[in-house]
Amino acid sequence: MTDPAPNPAPHPACGPASALPTPDEIARLPDMTALRVAMDGVDRELARLLGVRSRIVDRAAQIKAAAGLPARIDARVEQVAANARRNALAAGYDPDLAETLWRVMMDHFIRQEARVLGETDDC
Repeated sequence: MTDPAPNPAPHPACGPASALPTPDEIARLPDMTALRVAMDGVDRELARLLGVRSRIVDRAAQIKAAAGLPARIDARVEQVAANARRNALAAGYDPDLAETLWRVMMDHFIRQEARVLGETDDC
């Protein structure tokens, strides 16, 4: 199966690959190709940030192991979900979407910690 929308080169309005477009730059994107390039840049940045978060979670698992703490700490899960909603409102997008995404992400990372802590039978 071929990709119907290949990844074109970055659009000049979006600056370097690591720079996220401003709202004004987004408004000036002339076509779907440019929009896709901008979206691909955002996706790369999200992937990079998730990698950073994953490494922080790995360190959290080490600290939790030394302190005898479980992978899942319900009060912290709820605090992070509330933070996601608040941050979404401040960023101008749907807080329900943010909470849903963060809960999926937290579940994944809690399982990651649980494996390190020996709390699961997963390999």
